Amino acid sequence: MTDGQPISDDARLPASAPLPPTPGAACPAARSGGGAPHRLAPGGAGRAAADAVLREAGAVVPVLLPGEVPAVAVTRHAVLREVLAHPEVAKSACHFTALHDGTVPPGWPLTLFATVDGMTTADGADHRRLRGLVTKVFTARRVAALRPRIVELTAGLLDGLPGSAAADGTVELRRHFAYPLPMGVICELLGVDAALRDRLHELSNLIVGTSGTAAEVQAANVEIIAVLGQVAEARRADPGDDLTSALIAAQEEDGDRLSARELVGTLLLMIIAGHETTLNLITNAVRALCTDRAQLELVRAGRASWDDVVEETLRHDSPVAHFPFRYPVRDLELGGTLVPRGTPMLASYSAAGRDPEAYGPDADRFDVTRRPATRHLSFGHGPHYCLGAPLARLEATVALEALFTRYPALDLAVPAAELPPHPSFIGNSTEVLPVRLTG
Repeated sequence: MTDGQPISDDARLPASAPLPPTPGAACPAARSGGGAPHRLAPGGAGRAAADAVLREAGAVVPVLLPGEVPAVAVTRHAVLREVLAHPEVAKSACHFTALHDGTVPPGWPLTLFATVDGMTTADGADHRRLRGLVTKVFTARRVAALRPRIVELTAGLLDGLPGSAAADGTVELRRHFAYPLPMGVICELLGVDAALRDRLHELSNLIVGTSGTAAEVQAANVEIIAVLGQVAEARRADPGDDLTSALIAAQEEDGDRLSARELVGTLLLMIIAGHETTLNLITNAVRALCTDRAQLELVRAGRASWDDVVEETLRHDSPVAHFPFRYPVRDLELGGTLVPRGTPMLASYSAAGRDPEAYGPDADRFDVTRRPATRHLSFGHGPHYCLGAPLARLEATVALEALFTRYPALDLAVPAAELPPHPSFIGNSTEVLPVRLTG
């Protein structure tokens, strides 16, 4: 999409496959013994407690999204793993009943998550085609080759932290370190001009945040699509040694390429997922290590690695809380709950990450020696497993090791309980992270 227009609600509806009506589907909801649906707090407050309430309510729990749109949240590890790889759970919005029958209000702020063209809203052969084109150029070798640049960017940001300190000596680490590192990496990788980075971050914050008004989110959707359309056109006119140029040039054996809309949708996915999740991951890891310094000492003593820190953070405090959307293509019983066809489903990674059935009675405890460290689902599972997982892991491990090596006495400037939550039920982190670099 290069004209700056919003993606229409029926963007992924194939003309040859209209959505058939379903009796009672105007307001889909899970059916499992009744009870009022849980209303997801748009501000992200009390995440762990809210997740515990959802898990206690069941593996698949009726919830209300903004605009009073019914959905379900999949909250337990085993059932979420099943759903993420289920052959009858789809990603395409052509299966989203309420999006096409008038239930979803106009200008609904979560529409973009359902309708953007790209891998996250594609199924079957369409998904394999799109993912294949991206994996052809976003290779493990390309990611590994980024390490020297990530180390260089990290060192530069660490050099600048003392100069970013406020009058009281505190540094807002989320703003001055956890954000610019992944945003700088993904924008350099995609060939995005440095002048656009802060605005792209502001727009993605509005889209991922779930406390803004529908008008604000709709305007952000329009603007970010327009900006990324301009990026794509610039790289099409003047190709470089960047991923966007490679995506434009990539084609399958039969000559199929990403369409203009698919390219912008792919850039949108990579910009948002490529920095928001890593920003939250670094923030959450620093908060956890400063809150429980015994865990930090285990790493320093060689009893755990920085890789272990990253994996335990992903499990214990997933950067993503409730990711939209998936849809059963027929009525399905999942985790003892009957979910009607076309019901939007949220993958509740933060809730599943602390599921006692998967991680034992101490699932709420942050433990860098926990084994196995990588059984969490925070990068997904199945066909839609996150392509950016190796890059996020690389950035986070480099960042955390360098940060605590340079500033070994770094600590929170306020108690962790006083840190305001990031205003979103999609992202999971704090809004700020004030620290002191020295004791």
